[in-house]
Amino acid sequence: MKLVPALLASAITLLTMQAASAHEYDGLMKAKKYAEAERAANAKLSTDANNADALLVKAELILAEGKLDKLDEAAKYVEQCVSAHPQLSECHEMLGNVLGTKATSGSMFAAMSYAGKIRDAFIKAVELDPKNYSARSSLLQFYLQAPAIAGGGKSKAQNLVIETAKVNNAAGNLLQANVDLADDKFASAETAALSAIPGNTESLINMQRNILYSIGANYVQQKKYSDAERIFTDLQQRFPAKYQGAFGMGRSLQEQGKHKEALSWFEKAQTLDTNAGIYYRLAQCLQAVNEKPKAISYFEKALSFKPALSKKLRADAEEQLKALKA
Repeated sequence: MKLVPALLASAITLLTMQAASAHEYDGLMKAKKYAEAERAANAKLSTDANNADALLVKAELILAEGKLDKLDEAAKYVEQCVSAHPQLSECHEMLGNVLGTKATSGSMFAAMSYAGKIRDAFIKAVELDPKNYSARSSLLQFYLQAPAIAGGGKSKAQNLVIETAKVNNAAGNLLQANVDLADDKFASAETAALSAIPGNTESLINMQRNILYSIGANYVQQKKYSDAERIFTDLQQRFPAKYQGAFGMGRSLQEQGKHKEALSWFEKAQTLDTNAGIYYRLAQCLQAVNEKPKAISYFEKALSFKPALSKKLRADAEEQLKALKA
């Protein structure tokens, strides 16, 4: 029984990483123009207190910037959204995202207490809009990772895949790829992910990119570097404007001790996006090739960036920075 909260926390962490459905402020959020999105939403709410898109982005901003001390505020926004717009799928999906973040920011037993509400929020989102594929993806991760006592289960995940395929074949293939990956069936996961044709549906495009990156990252963990680099090369070709392919190549090379080569890939990733993880990996490589001042600078950037590094990476970054400054 001691393992159950840990398993549930893992499930919730995965599902809160899923991309939420688009809203009026989506362009500003993608560009990480958080202050502009905040001002626009506040202006809208001043004249329309129950505007769904404004309420959604107010909650999303708190999650995106990692403001864990404001999660109760985020919950109020999304609960207001659900109350004012009970038939809007996106409100329920965001409720699941916010509650998931609240669960993982507290104790493991807090995660247990939120489990049913998180699951039900995603189920409702899917019921209201069967084509809300990001909500389907989040629900799948819950089923795959949460223990049965908390409402998870492999059979539930597989049933969701089957039902999703009836709505959209590509979405079904992408969810199946996640199921296969959870079962360590990497070749099957790869086949399912690559067979999906997402078309112009943004949520499916995002799902395909994310699952391919996850497959590549798993290959890196297994030290199957040629397989990993094949996946990351494909990612770059499919999504040249996104950072994941370049970042993945950097991670594969870094794990092989090829720090100079990895550095160039992380630098490429940085031209496509900015996040704490890219800064952290750049700092590691710069430290490895003895470029101390640059390493210090990037560790500092990694530590100050929001959303923040994971606790484990943050602790390592702080330790390395202290050593570099000694």
